Amino acid sequence: MTEFLIKLFIKEDKNLSNTKVRENYGKMASIAGIASNLFLFIIKISAGTIFKSISITADAINNLSDCGSSVVSLMGFKMSGKPADVKHPYGHARMEYISGLIVSLIVIFLGMQLVKSSIDKILQPQTAEFSIISVTVLVVAILIKLWQFLFYKKIGDKIHSTTLTATSIDSRNDILATSAVLVSIVVSYFSGYNFDGYMGAIVAVIIIISGISLVMDTTSPLLGLAPSKEFVDAIYKKILTYDNIIGLHDLTVHSYGSGQYFASVHCEVPAEQDIMISHDVIDNIERDFMNEQGVHLVIHLDPVVTSDEKTNKLKNTLQAEIYKISKEISMHDFRVVFGTTHSNLIFDIVVPFDFKWNDEEIISVISERVSQLDSKYYSVITVDHDYLPPNYG
Repeated sequence: MTEFLIKLFIKEDKNLSNTKVRENYGKMASIAGIASNLFLFIIKISAGTIFKSISITADAINNLSDCGSSVVSLMGFKMSGKPADVKHPYGHARMEYISGLIVSLIVIFLGMQLVKSSIDKILQPQTAEFSIISVTVLVVAILIKLWQFLFYKKIGDKIHSTTLTATSIDSRNDILATSAVLVSIVVSYFSGYNFDGYMGAIVAVIIIISGISLVMDTTSPLLGLAPSKEFVDAIYKKILTYDNIIGLHDLTVHSYGSGQYFASVHCEVPAEQDIMISHDVIDNIERDFMNEQGVHLVIHLDPVVTSDEKTNKLKNTLQAEIYKISKEISMHDFRVVFGTTHSNLIFDIVVPFDFKWNDEEIISVISERVSQLDSKYYSVITVDHDYLPPNYG
């Protein structure tokens, strides 16, 4: 069914790097969600009203909120596909995250309203009528929600959409909620005890928990997430294939939505090399990343002395000492100003945000190690914090 819809509605469905194709995937998924959830709402609200079941009615309202969520998602995908303009030079792709946040808040609000309705039903119970029709409606709803879960997950994974991935999780939760309603109806019928209000409350709580989870999922990209290890590996691997690039560090990546990446990095080149040659290499790298991967990359050129044997030996020794302190610390931009009475070792270190010591403690420990190498050595250390994924490398 999913593949049929893709072939029917998506032109050039394999060209996922095209933002328009990605937008069409999102629109198709949203429209399918609107249609299927509206159908579920109609059959459930009818069954809940006819057979006086608050739990089925609560489940119907949940489907109505899912329908509204799909409408918001549709608007989000449409707006996120707008090109950059004067006020929004980085594009509108983050609108997808904002639409997901709105959906999450709607889900939480409806869940709280359903808690109130269910408590009223517990305090003033009304006997729910058992019917093969209501059971059939719930079974059909479970099957449709199962299809939704698989559909949203497949499309979400294909286009790397946090909104659709979160929606697939919401559909999975709906399967559990509707199953709980079905169990309550059957148990109430055979036991003679009315579980309807209690099960409605359980469904409402599931909805609220799902909404809170969705809020967390959609706000994280807005706050700014670390890039994936796979993405970082690809950048490192590609840059190091260019001639005269000795190393790189201080990579930062900012995402303004799927396929909208702005990055900066420091590339080390031999200090002895003609600056025009190094600059030409840097220009080629930036242009290739834009043309081949759509990444707006800005590179800072760092000259590194490679012909001074004394400096290189001292650098290797210090790297080994820092490695003994912690494998989580790396060093770059090492240079030495040799003097008669003392020599300054100037370098940067990169540490994770959650490192066990603060910056002052780290500087103190490393400076002590440097002075142990030679009492004439003095450290000038700059501490950088790692913007890469946790435990990267």
